[in-house]
Amino acid sequence: MRLVVYCIWFVVSMSEFGHAADWPGWRGPHGTGTADGMGYPVNWSKDSNLLWKTELPGPGGSTPAVAGDQIFVTLNAEGKNHLICFGMDGQQQWSQTLGIEIPGKHKKATGSNSSPLTDGQHVFAYFKSGDLGCYNLEGDLVWNVNLHKNFGKVTVDTLWWDLGNSPVLIDGAIVISCVQSGPSWIAALRTTDGGVLWKVDRDLQAPLEANQSYSTPTVVRNEDDSQTIVVLGSDYVTAHAAKDGTELWRVGGLNPDGEKYYRSISSPVATQGIILAPYARGTTLTAIRMGGSGDVTDSHVLYTNKHTSADVPTPAVLGDRAFICGDSGRDRGTVYCLDVQTGKVIWNGQLPKSRHSYSSSPIVADGHLYLTREDGTVFVVDAKADNFTLVSENSLANELTVATPVFVGSKILLRSHASLSLIGL
Repeated sequence: MRLVVYCIWFVVSMSEFGHAADWPGWRGPHGTGTADGMGYPVNWSKDSNLLWKTELPGPGGSTPAVAGDQIFVTLNAEGKNHLICFGMDGQQQWSQTLGIEIPGKHKKATGSNSSPLTDGQHVFAYFKSGDLGCYNLEGDLVWNVNLHKNFGKVTVDTLWWDLGNSPVLIDGAIVISCVQSGPSWIAALRTTDGGVLWKVDRDLQAPLEANQSYSTPTVVRNEDDSQTIVVLGSDYVTAHAAKDGTELWRVGGLNPDGEKYYRSISSPVATQGIILAPYARGTTLTAIRMGGSGDVTDSHVLYTNKHTSADVPTPAVLGDRAFICGDSGRDRGTVYCLDVQTGKVIWNGQLPKSRHSYSSSPIVADGHLYLTREDGTVFVVDAKADNFTLVSENSLANELTVATPVFVGSKILLRSHASLSLIGL
């Protein structure tokens, strides 16, 4: 029998801040791709368990955020950035615009890839144009800034592709990272007024496109109630103190051969004092024990797996298990369940073959793993089983879908480029 030693770090749950948000941001209430609650549907279609579906006025790749009975969605329409609030009945409550749309370069992308964020009292919307706005739940603008103008060189001129990272919450502030060719940084802005709490440089020597990242930071709360921000990109994982941005430790070696095109999209995820870092265009997964100071590459890397990783989807974790949806080459549609402590494969299986890939990230809810394909098909897999068990395959329509589904109150929100739908029993 293997003894599991539980570590002193915990992924930050938004409830720890006293926030009332049900789904505060892209990776859910714990930042791990794991939902709270029970009783979520595992079967649906346009004729079954579809509570409502509403057409959206424009496309967006962002995942909705939810506070109470309000759903927040960002998108682009008529050349502008939009933040729209819907009720749980599917009816629009209010809509606001913030800045001029900068369209996506990639066919799957838009100027609204970054997911909105809510602390249960306000909602924050961030766009490719650099516009970042804070609104109260009634839709009134509290403050807005443009990070591209305030922080120097315009990101859209230095990233080869589209802005893809989302803001995350720490105590009293939101954090945004910018890892690009040229000046790279991490910044914390006060939630009350948008003022800069701190901003630190993150300029690392990675070659060509490898110095660009579209991944979102993860936030971990430590035993002493401090918080650590973990950032992946430019061939490194770095950890920063949430109070002032100071770098605490770093791990390199993610690109030992100096490949030029190892830009990172999938984000780091934390569980049980371990950071899982997908890299190398979905061909490596590095596990890092948190802690230490300085360069801890030699002492804190637990393992590096090959071919049990993902390029775009971020892993979901639940306790000692990590769930990964492969999206590159022969691994497209391959689902891996790994032991987080050892990296060993508990099971793996192949989802039905298709020409479509996976950009949405997997979610674990009530013992099931939900995986969303780019054509809007959602596969449900048994997350507790000791072998790969496909439970169901569900589709409402063939609509481009890169957003991650949202799980609140035993219901599922599905967002495509064209529509927003609520699934429930």
